[in-house]
Amino acid sequence: MVKGCFINNTWVETGEKLAVRSPWSGEPVGEAFLAGAGDWEAAIAAAQKAAGVFKALSSQERQEILEKLAAGVKARQEELAQTIVAEGGKPVSYARGEMARGVLTLSLAAQEAIRIGGEVMPLDLAPPSRGRWGITRRFPLGPVLGISPFNFPFNLVAHKVGPALAAGNPVIIKPPSATPLTALKLAEIYEQAGLPPGGLQVLPSSSQLTEKYVADERLKAVSFTGSAAVGWRLKSLAGKKKVILELGGNAACIVDRDADLESAAARIAIGAFAHAGQVCISVQRLLVHQDIYETFKEIFLKAINSRVAVGDPSREATVVGPFIDAGAAARVRRWVDEALKGGAHLLAGGPGEANLMPPTVLENVSRDMKVWKDEVFGPVAVMAPFADFTQALALANDSVYGLQAGVFTRNLAHTWQAFEALEVGGVIINDVPSFRVDSMPYGGVKASGFGREGLRYAIEELTELRLLALRV
Repeated sequence: MVKGCFINNTWVETGEKLAVRSPWSGEPVGEAFLAGAGDWEAAIAAAQKAAGVFKALSSQERQEILEKLAAGVKARQEELAQTIVAEGGKPVSYARGEMARGVLTLSLAAQEAIRIGGEVMPLDLAPPSRGRWGITRRFPLGPVLGISPFNFPFNLVAHKVGPALAAGNPVIIKPPSATPLTALKLAEIYEQAGLPPGGLQVLPSSSQLTEKYVADERLKAVSFTGSAAVGWRLKSLAGKKKVILELGGNAACIVDRDADLESAAARIAIGAFAHAGQVCISVQRLLVHQDIYETFKEIFLKAINSRVAVGDPSREATVVGPFIDAGAAARVRRWVDEALKGGAHLLAGGPGEANLMPPTVLENVSRDMKVWKDEVFGPVAVMAPFADFTQALALANDSVYGLQAGVFTRNLAHTWQAFEALEVGGVIINDVPSFRVDSMPYGGVKASGFGREGLRYAIEELTELRLLALRV
């Protein structure tokens, strides 16, 4: 596949090509073109023009645009899944799962387009305001810039495109350099559906040039998913515009004394290692009550051996495919080696070779080691015992991140205690922190982010609330 930048419903071939290679085989799988400054200027001009068109659309018309886009994606769902496998190395079963979610995300956005409302409120709360009523309504912001990551090259694009279009905002997508082809295929579907020019544009681009346009006042919002370091830098550049940041994590998962150990082990084995742990809410820190620690450890290691297949991402059974590139693999191996030299114990896994690393489990990890305090973003989990539930919550909160946390327990009091005490955006009971339904509010606290995704919640971020104070 060779595709130019998608600007104003036109394919533009620029002077610089971007080769896309398989993380599994190293073979070329396609080419894209990198946008230059002139291409960005053309795209922003088109988005500004489209902003007037989209603002004037009825709720029903915005719904129909998203329904057409969702239908076009659904018709090419398997093709898109195979593209995700080829350029991102995601195991095919998870790529198909991502595409099913992507169709749902766009479909939910279509439904939300006709639910954007407001409220009527009395303003006659004192004698001088007698006879006055307030009406609130949400208005689109204008052109939105969405910057997406490699690990979910379709669904995390859909989480930027869907809410933006539902709210009446045109959107420019800057896809990751490692996996631009999936987003370009979404642009192709947009074009073939005959949807309004400038509503969706896709510009593969260098990070340096993208940063310049993050600061551009003509773009009214930035929605970024990626690393914490990059996200907070972009926020510092964004000026007065709205910013949504979905950043990293090092999610904790607590296994309480009364948990169903077999069920917990089975879920955590997948939740820690699927897609080589390249998921910001994968299980990284596994906290287990000391009374069941040894029993659970044995069950967990058996679950890994029986359930977590490693290798070729095109195989149906594969859970752990390759790292996105050699640099990511080298970094994770270095962190594990540092932990082992510092006294950690290796329970499973090891360095692997090339871009592939087996599921790796460590214990006796100190809280100053990178594998505990930083985001590994690889197939590595660390285990630690806790004496009581309050201590478990404190250990889970021992992080600069706060995206989601999982708790396996049958104790309702502990459930509520976790909900009140955990410093995260989402508390997941009796499942892993990587559980997500695309309609739910999703986002983090502390270094993990700013704002919320999830269709209705993202629409709130991408609109401006306006009040009409009416004197009857």
